[in-house]
Amino acid sequence: MEQDNKKQVEQITDMEVDFAQWYTDVCRKAELIDYTSMKGMFILRPYGYALWENIQAILDKEFKETGHENVYLPMLIPESLLQKEKDHVEGFAPECAWVTQGGSEKLEEKLCIRPTSETLFCDHYSHIIHSHRDLPKLYNQWTSVLRWEKTSRPFLRHREFLWQEGHTMHATAQEAVEETERMFNIYADFYENVLAIPVVKGKKTDKEKFSGAEATYTVECMMHDHKALQGGTSHYFGDGFAKAFDITFTGKDNQLHHPFQTSWGVSTRMIAGIIMVHGDNRGLVLPPRIAPTQVMVIPVAQHKEGVLEANRAVMDKLKAAGFRVKMDDSDKAPGWKFAEYEMKGVPLRLELGPKDMEKNQCVLVRRDSGEKAFVSLDGIEDTVAKLLDDIHDALYAKALKNLQDNTFPAYSLEEAKTIQEEKGGFIKTMWCGELECELKMKEEAGMSSRCIPLEQEHLGDTCAICGKPAKHMIYWGIAY
Repeated sequence: MEQDNKKQVEQITDMEVDFAQWYTDVCRKAELIDYTSMKGMFILRPYGYALWENIQAILDKEFKETGHENVYLPMLIPESLLQKEKDHVEGFAPECAWVTQGGSEKLEEKLCIRPTSETLFCDHYSHIIHSHRDLPKLYNQWTSVLRWEKTSRPFLRHREFLWQEGHTMHATAQEAVEETERMFNIYADFYENVLAIPVVKGKKTDKEKFSGAEATYTVECMMHDHKALQGGTSHYFGDGFAKAFDITFTGKDNQLHHPFQTSWGVSTRMIAGIIMVHGDNRGLVLPPRIAPTQVMVIPVAQHKEGVLEANRAVMDKLKAAGFRVKMDDSDKAPGWKFAEYEMKGVPLRLELGPKDMEKNQCVLVRRDSGEKAFVSLDGIEDTVAKLLDDIHDALYAKALKNLQDNTFPAYSLEEAKTIQEEKGGFIKTMWCGELECELKMKEEAGMSSRCIPLEQEHLGDTCAICGKPAKHMIYWGIAY
């Protein structure tokens, strides 16, 4: 039994030895993903897809509670349509994949496989928005997009990946900005209260903002290896797209106006964040509120009379209380089962054998800490609920400590370079707002701007890079 357990764990490279290999090992061994014969195209296996389904279910409910409706638009975009918004098409041109032939016939116009759907939504909105009474339009779609990435890694960079993209139109700039911020805050809240991942909330610089946007809001997360992951973005477009696509509506003043637009989205990169923030050398550690299985029931000495029935009764009791529970009554050794569900990050393991049955108790083992507790079967629903909340809080606290302990102020470019070389993590400096300094930080320290945080700190009056008067405090880091 001990040998089986050890062998299972040894299949994962230690993250301290090779973090990238550890990450790949977890994705494969926890059966989240599989590779295909096409570069950059991955299969989401049932366990990986179940994570996405849970993300989708929770966010979809949030979107609908804020008045959004789901739609579905085509996957192909005519080249002429994509060309209508200059900045947008230039930003996505390197990643576009094109369809040039249908059947045996060459197409008269190339069709782009959607890298994102702003232009399709705008074309649609130009047909259906005519009056102020038609606004706001609060649409979202759950779909896949295709971006021809040169390099690929599971969940981080797929050529085809799953996401949601919201696209809304509003009568006033104020309403559109409020929508941009509302959805941005929904993402931040989801990361912290569902995924147990703390975030830095801020705006992207002009260099890093979305192609065609006036402003991009972002939630930035720190991974276990102190690198950054852009967790989700929300964009305010102003009326630029509306003008390009000639979208107008008659206002209450009987005059024609252009509406104001937003878009916002998160993708399966969220799963990469879950893995790299919470995982350990035994595999996944899943936040309880998103875990496909919250409690795994493992019968002990299951061949003995009444054991399977007792375990099944506990499972049914927890299921009736609304928990996601499974039982492994296979003939595999208990040690193999323990290691398997540790690998898969199941938050709680419940063990129940003959001796426990005599005492009307079971053993609950936490995945995050390994802590074991003997608990009464009476009121097991309340015990499990409290433990799952405790696990969420502990995961969040650990991730927050990682973020706080590895975020450093720097007062010069040289200091920023030294910190990055010796410690890594997020570095915050004052910044003049000039592109030249942003590029210099990238060239000399290897860090990109992550965001201008909404919660500003005053670290001085001058830019850490050039010494000119500072406009903002900004976060820098090396990103996935």
